[in-house]
Amino acid sequence: MSRHSLITLITDFDTTDHFVGTMKGVILNINPDVQIVDICHKVASYDIFDAAFTLAQSYRFFPPDTIHLVVVDPGVGTVRRPLLVRTMAYKFVAPDNGVLSLIYEREERAEVRHITADHYFLNPVSNTFQGRDVFAPVVGWLSKGVEVDKFGDPITEYTKFASPKPKRVGDSLIKGVALRIDKFGNIITNLTPEDVPQLFAENPPPFKIMINEQEITRLNLAYSMGKPSEVFAIVGSSGYIEICTNRGSAAKILNVNRGVEVGVVLGNPAPATPDSV
Repeated sequence: MSRHSLITLITDFDTTDHFVGTMKGVILNINPDVQIVDICHKVASYDIFDAAFTLAQSYRFFPPDTIHLVVVDPGVGTVRRPLLVRTMAYKFVAPDNGVLSLIYEREERAEVRHITADHYFLNPVSNTFQGRDVFAPVVGWLSKGVEVDKFGDPITEYTKFASPKPKRVGDSLIKGVALRIDKFGNIITNLTPEDVPQLFAENPPPFKIMINEQEITRLNLAYSMGKPSEVFAIVGSSGYIEICTNRGSAAKILNVNRGVEVGVVLGNPAPATPDSV
């Protein structure tokens, strides 16, 4: 068995075309012993943040030395660079478009290299399918044990974005945002229990979660604890607070898309008085 024996794939290719299968063929032609795991091929088309979020939620659950390949690449065929990133436990191969931003945030040490050793690529390199011609062969050779320094030099400037952070407004309001709508219609916010610890105290104060002019006032432990058609909050497996409903789509009920503001109001704000108006 080769030294690096596990590769994961995240793409926006879906599985209705040949793209994913072709990339696997390239990898297996280089290293027939490698194991390939599909994390997700239904990332929203061209959606770099969706891919970054998918990677951030999954990469740590794989064994050390796993190679994670992400191909969500709206800039394919342009001057954007292919990157190889090494952290303490993993390697990542992806386009330099910000798709690894949450890895840069979460990992204490990340060595970023610009992949320039084109003798590892397929020839000729397509301007429209570099997942096949550039990224797949690179991870194939990585899985065979080729050292990272053979692929290119380290760089210090690369594309990255900062994930949205909750903001406290006064003593009683925390503002967040809807990060993602999952397949079930659950609204995943960027709020965590650490942002609103009062909700998880032994005697929590009254609260309401405001989203799209709707109020949610119930926090459950599991999806099935909600009443039919009731919209409530839980802490999901991602560690974020989610807005959901039992066996239904909270996003449809509330008419919410990603990016909508979410506010948590703690306590019962005092009503306005003539002096405060």
